[in-house]
Amino acid sequence: MTENVHVVTVARDLADLIPVFFKNRQKEVEALRAALSATDYEQLRHLGHRMKGVGNSYGFALISEIGKRVEDSARSNDNPAIDACISEYAHYLSKVQVVYE
Repeated sequence: MTENVHVVTVARDLADLIPVFFKNRQKEVEALRAALSATDYEQLRHLGHRMKGVGNSYGFALISEIGKRVEDSARSNDNPAIDACISEYAHYLSKVQVVYE
């Protein structure tokens, strides 16, 4: 079943880096949740900013988009929007499928 699967094409020379990349993204989800629980908007802004950079660097544009929304929402202390971004991010990570070229 391929429902809601996000297929991302990544350069084959990044193949060795992708497992660590995803392990770090899972840690990032937990860090986002912890920062939101602590209402640490500076940390949320920082994490969102980092997501913006790392997502596009590896070819995962949606990670960058979500990161931008986290960063913007943290600037306006918008807890519901941040929570929605974290949920979307966790769901995306659980459904992403990497194809190498």
